[in-house]
Amino acid sequence: MTLEAELRVTRGQFELDIQLSVAAGEVVALLGPNGAGKTTALRTLAGLTPLTGGTLRIGEKTWDAPPKVFVPAEQREVGVVFQDYLLFGHLSALDNVAFGLRARGQRRTAARARASEWLDRVGLAEHAQAKPRALSGGQAQRVALARALATDPALLLLDEPLAALDASTRLRVRSDLAHHLADYPGHTVLVTHDPLDAMVLADRLVILENGVVVQEGSPSEVAHRPRSDYVANLVGLNLYRGTAHGTTVELDTGGTLTAAEPGEGPVHIAFSPTAVSLHPDHPTGSPRNTWPVTIAGIEQHAHTIRLRLDGTPPVLADVTPATVADLRLRPGLRLWAAVKATETHTYPA
Repeated sequence: MTLEAELRVTRGQFELDIQLSVAAGEVVALLGPNGAGKTTALRTLAGLTPLTGGTLRIGEKTWDAPPKVFVPAEQREVGVVFQDYLLFGHLSALDNVAFGLRARGQRRTAARARASEWLDRVGLAEHAQAKPRALSGGQAQRVALARALATDPALLLLDEPLAALDASTRLRVRSDLAHHLADYPGHTVLVTHDPLDAMVLADRLVILENGVVVQEGSPSEVAHRPRSDYVANLVGLNLYRGTAHGTTVELDTGGTLTAAEPGEGPVHIAFSPTAVSLHPDHPTGSPRNTWPVTIAGIEQHAHTIRLRLDGTPPVLADVTPATVADLRLRPGLRLWAAVKATETHTYPA
């Protein structure tokens, strides 16, 4: 059974127009900048926003096919984990998990028994009677996941499920969530801004920009072959478009780069910020790509220092704090950037 969707929604000046396919047991992550259409897509899948065009089917069931078919949210086999979890503050963890079962007509005793099984499965059996305010963020997230999965939904929707957690808790809960998703036989759609969440949890990434799909593929494919500036920034690569003539790539925005692999015609060329070395004077030796740059910005980036460099082309470089001290790097300083051709990667645009 596969979820097949053509999601078309018009809301004022914004239009969403994407195709989405999710196999049983597959986790698909939707990523994109703010306003790309991720939340709108999630709401159409949940039944909270009707389609204005297209279709939404899961197996033999049609959930939305305007203007004749629309199955409301409460009648869809969907479980949702919201960013803020939206647990009922007056209910215990047990009754929060049992709520969806009760709403679908199960008797109280059966619903609470099923909820108890799920709390045990997510490691919260001893917190069954706790109210949400007594739970940590990670515990609340697990209660919300148990509530979503207790009804055996055909479709699980995760809306920024780790965004409300602090960094240390997120690491552990991400691992727990990956384990539960691996055991879930249904279809999962994850909306996230965090590339690490997507890379760890998803089997396939779908990148949205301005209401359309600009790239999709496995996490490895997307990470190694970004096709937009947003994706390149997401995976931490310098990305340029240009025209290849052998190993020389004439960049659309000006300048040229020498690539390791020869090509012809429109290409992308990418390399890591760690591949960029900086020199106070024109470097000599093996680098095939050298050009003058000016430091436009300096910021902490994980355990390194990220430099934003103006030049032709502009480039991001990651250096150590020791390099910043040795070269006395500061905004406005002019330097030479160098990148070995062997550090670049080209592929058809």
